[in-house]
Amino acid sequence: MALKRTSDEPAFVLHRYDWSEASLVLEVFTRHHGRIALVAKGVKRPTSQFRPVLLPLQPLALSWTGDAEVRTLKAAQWQGGHVMPTGDALLAGSYLNELLLRFLARDDAHPQLFDHYATAVQLLAERGSETQSLVVRVFELLLLRDAGLLPDLAHDSASLAPLESGHSYVLMPESGLRAAHEDDAHALAGEHWQALQEALDERSAFVPLLRACAEVAPVLRIPLRNLLHYHGGVRQFRTRQLMLDVRSITRQHHPSTPAFDRES
Repeated sequence: MALKRTSDEPAFVLHRYDWSEASLVLEVFTRHHGRIALVAKGVKRPTSQFRPVLLPLQPLALSWTGDAEVRTLKAAQWQGGHVMPTGDALLAGSYLNELLLRFLARDDAHPQLFDHYATAVQLLAERGSETQSLVVRVFELLLLRDAGLLPDLAHDSASLAPLESGHSYVLMPESGLRAAHEDDAHALAGEHWQALQEALDERSAFVPLLRACAEVAPVLRIPLRNLLHYHGGVRQFRTRQLMLDVRSITRQHHPSTPAFDRES
């Protein structure tokens, strides 16, 4: 019986680990099949045609055979479009990859989220640190929405009443939006939360969310991170800790010149 074959599927490599002395298992995010695992046989050999292609944060077209938990990679082609992100942008892209690995189940297609991820990676590569924090916030919102973990941002989660303009609300990891108390940090006005929800409801949400997040991204950072930690069951993501370690080392060597003006 012939093995099932999938050809020229748009994909990104999220993570890779050793399979044998010469082979790797790749965790990849594909447009029509979601997150899947592929074994790349012989990829670690110097003569492998896959070696210069199977890089993270690069748009690829992959072909594979099989329908078991781990399929077999047969072909890989770079689709061009942008260079590899570097520096802070590379760390931010790695953080997006970690989020996808943690929150998306295998073989669960998210074609719109795939397109949003491709846009985010392209912006990180082309704009670098210029829009890094904003791009990360937008993707966090889109991922939480697609994973079914983001509450309605236009209504009070307890009463289901529409948010009121001029009143402030906070996003609680376990219960959603509620009216802010005087001592609450990271609160946003009702109209800002509603603008975010309206952007999320757009057919192509990435650009509208960029606009909606532009003024409030710094305030969103902690609430969204707390929500991700709560549903991800972690106190800190590995790439977030790596970012902090890099910052610490950089500041030790260049105390008078902060390497990072904005935290992602």
